Formats: sequence, C-alpha cells, structure tokens
Amino acid sequence: MLRNRRPLNTEHQLAHLPMSGIIRSRIKRLFTILGGLLVFQVLLIWWAEDLTLAESVWLTMTTLVTVGYGDFAPQTAIGRLSTVAIMFISAITLLTLIVSDFIEYRFYRRERIVTGRWVYKMKDHIVIINTPQNGGDQYFMRFASQVRSVPGYETVPIILLTRQFPTGLPPELADVGLVHFHGTGSDPEALKAVHAGSARHIVVLASDESDPASDSLTFDIAHRLTESNLGHRATVECVSDRNRERFKAVGVRTIIRPVRTYPEIMVRAIVAPGSEKVLEDMFNYENDHPHRYDLKLDDLNWADIVSALVRHGIGTALAYIDNDDEVVCHPPTDKEIEGKGLIVLVKSKDTPTVEVVEEALERYRAFLERWHESQAQAESKANGA
Repeated sequence: MLRNRRPLNTEHQLAHLPMSGIIRSRIKRLFTILGGLLVFQVLLIWWAEDLTLAESVWLTMTTLVTVGYGDFAPQTAIGRLSTVAIMFISAITLLTLIVSDFIEYRFYRRERIVTGRWVYKMKDHIVIINTPQNGGDQYFMRFASQVRSVPGYETVPIILLTRQFPTGLPPELADVGLVHFHGTGSDPEALKAVHAGSARHIVVLASDESDPASDSLTFDIAHRLTESNLGHRATVECVSDRNRERFKAVGVRTIIRPVRTYPEIMVRAIVAPGSEKVLEDMFNYENDHPHRYDLKLDDLNWADIVSALVRHGIGTALAYIDNDDEVVCHPPTDKEIEGKGLIVLVKSKDTPTVEVVEEALERYRAFLERWHESQAQAESKANGA
C-alpha cells in the first residue's frame, strides 16, 4: 500500500494554489536562486581576487544592479567570467523576472480587491452580511461612522459579505475603510473567506426589509453561524416579529427590526446588547413611546421628577424642555429644573394626560415638603434634648 503512494510534485501542488499563491511562490523561488548565485559569486571573488570579503560583496552588488563604479574590478580570468555570468544571469534575467512577477501580482491583487475576491487577513473585525435594498451606501457610511465613535472600536475593520458590488465598492465606502467580499452568507466558503470565526461581531441584514419572506434567508445564514458556534456573536434583522422565536431558538444573540434610517440602533445592538429593545420601542407606537408634556417645571430637581413619575406609574422621564425651547437630556440629578415641558417614555395603550403628570409632580412636591418638615422637627427635638 505504501509503495503505491507517490508524493505530489511541485506542479501538482501549485495547481491547487490560488493565482496569488502561485505568483508569490514563483517570486520566492527566484529570490532563492538569486541569493544562492550572489553568495556563490561573493565567495568566488573573495577566493580568486585580491579583495576583502566586504570588497567582494561591494563588487558583486554593483555588478548586480549594473552600476559599475569601477573602484574594484576582477583581474583574474575566472573572476571576470563569473562576473559576466552574474551580470547576465542575475541582473538581466532573474531581476527582470522578479520585477515582472511583482507587477503581475500587484495587478492581480488590485483586480481581486476591486471585484471582491481578495481574502484579507482579519481578526477581531465586524462582518456585515447582505446589503439594504435601498440606500445601502449611506447606511454603511453612517454605520461605520457611528461604530468607530464608540470607545474601543475606533480602528475596528469592517468587511461586507455581499453580491451587491461586483465591479467594486463605491469610492465613498472605500474612503471610510470598508472592504468587501463577493459572496453570500449562505455559502460556507464565503464565511470562511471573511474569517467569520475570528470576527468580533457578525451582522446579518435583511435582504428585503419590507418582505417577511426574507427572514427565511436570514434564518438560513443564522443557522449556519450557530452550527459553527458563532450565534453568540450574531446580530440579525428580523422583518416579522413572529419569526423572532425561531432566531432565539437557534442561539442568535440579538434580534432587531430593520430600521434603515437609523443605523445607530444597529450599532447600539452590537456594542450594548439589550439597549436596542429600548430604542426599538421608541420607534414603535404599539408599546412604549416618548410623549411630550407641556407644563411648568420649578422647585424640583431632576431626581425628584424621575421619582415622582415612577412612583405614580406614569413612565420614565427622558428629557426636559427649558425656557429657551432647548431639549436637555441627562441633566444633573441634583440641579433644580426650570422649564416648560417634559419628554416621558409612556405606555402607548394608556398614555397619561398632562393633568395626571402635573398632579403627580404636585403630590411629590407636597411629600417632600412634609418630609423636610419632619426632618426639621426631629432635628429640633434632638438639639433640645
């Protein structure tokens, strides 16, 4: 059995390499031959001529690059013959072949990059699978801008796995550092080419954000990712809420509705899982939604306002409108608020009226007054004792 096994020859091995590997292998082989000839020439000149090793190296290299300063020259017949041979074989032939192969490699690499067939060396990157039906360029640009503004993500590489750009990425996407691979997430070889196994995050966009049937394609991709134990890194878009349980069942980390006009929600889902649920509700009137209440604010700090709304089951205070009509988010909790409105996250099915909110704030104000009076009385009794 062993006698019938024959080792693969070099040609057979190269036949299984991509063209870039064949060119690189050929360049390495030419450099090896060139290096061997140069070492041989240096040693021969050092032996045959009345020159030091350093002078022999200098003579060989000036001959190789066809400079020929004339400060050193071979005097013996064997030295002259070997120098001529080195000049013709090494300088003219081998160097020409090396330069030619290098130029061919650069053209080949450029063509593969433009058409999305170049395999990049990537690690700890973001893979985005599929492209939005409309406005994909703007979506990707905003996504890249938003994600790279997050601490720790400033230089994160982003690669697109899509068939949308067969002739190359638009210049504006290339300018922001995005690259792409021409393929689909349902192809295991394409997932391997974008190094999905070493990615920090994998984003699967809905192929058609208006068609629930596109969830089938998304589910196929998600299933392939979970088969490779990558579901915990995946954030997928789900058009129909009825399909969310299917994605959860296969181990997908985060499921989000397609919101093309706000890629910031996708970025939040990636870097802060769970926060996308809050943001989704803000864009969906069926559950919770932000509501504006026009009312006068004074004598209460932000912590008091938040507590009053929560205690009375009204909702969560998000921001207030000051007297200059500016919306102020996340004010200092101990700062007394003066303004003319509140933005509150409330239940859509039972949205409180402005009178209910005003009553809640008034009751809390009265509660604080009574509490302060009791504290003052307790302190007075303690001092009297």
